[in-house]
Parts: sequence; C-alpha cells; structure tokens
Amino acid sequence: MTEVTNVSQTRSKRKVFVGVVVSDKMDKTVVVAVDRLVRHPLYKKVVRKTSKFYAHDENNECRIGDIVEIMETRPLSKLKRWRIVRIIQRAKVPLPVAQEEVAEETEEQLLEEVLGTTSETQERPEENSEETQNLSQQPVEQQIEQQT
Repeated sequence: MTEVTNVSQTRSKRKVFVGVVVSDKMDKTVVVAVDRLVRHPLYKKVVRKTSKFYAHDENNECRIGDIVEIMETRPLSKLKRWRIVRIIQRAKVPLPVAQEEVAEETEEQLLEEVLGTTSETQERPEENSEETQNLSQQPVEQQIEQQT
C-alpha cells in the first residue's frame, strides 16, 4: 500500500503544461508549443516566451492546432521527455487545410485580376495588330516619328 501512495505522490509532483500542437508529422510524437509570460529583469516589461516540447502521443490522436495537456515522464527517446495527458480542445479547422484554402483564394484572386486585365487587352489587340502591321511595313525612322 505504501508503494502505491508513493507513486501517486511522485506523479502529482510531475510538471504539467498546457500548449498547442505545432507539428504532428512524426509517428507517435507531436511537438507542443507552451507559452509563458516572463517579466524582463531590467525593463520590467512582460515578455511572451515559447518553449517547444516533444511529447509522446501513443494513438496518434493529436492534430495541428489542438490544445493539449502534457506531463513530464521518463526519457522515451533522445528528445522526448513528455507525454500527452489529454486533449483539452480540438482544432476548429486543421491548419494545413486552412492554409490550402487561403492559397486557393489567393490563386483565384490572382487569376481574376490577370483575366480582368487580359480581357481589356484582348479588345485592343485587334487595333494594335493593324498598327503593328503598318509599322512593320514602314522604315524604322518613320516608326519612331509615329510613336512619339
């Protein structure tokens, strides 16, 4: 009985942080960014510091943008010393999907801008083509005079 109580007491002393998953590309491992506020020793301004921790995710449940709770544990690999305790809040929209949507929107906007300007230039080429044909038949000196 004393061993069980000792284990529970030592577990309660483990560090626990809450952070945001910033990478889930590894198998059974996620990178969690934990923000903390620290007062600058000289200027007394509150500064936001971010630390990244590699955490063990046994079932690969975490996705980018999830808010998770991590707990200190024994070393599991070269960099992993933390494990996921629970997922506090799921990401509303997975970050890669959001980035793809933004990229598609910007591509569409660029295409509209380009097509909008090309539709104006498509009306002019008929006029321009006649002028260029006339210019190509004339000597260079006369072309320069007509352009200025």
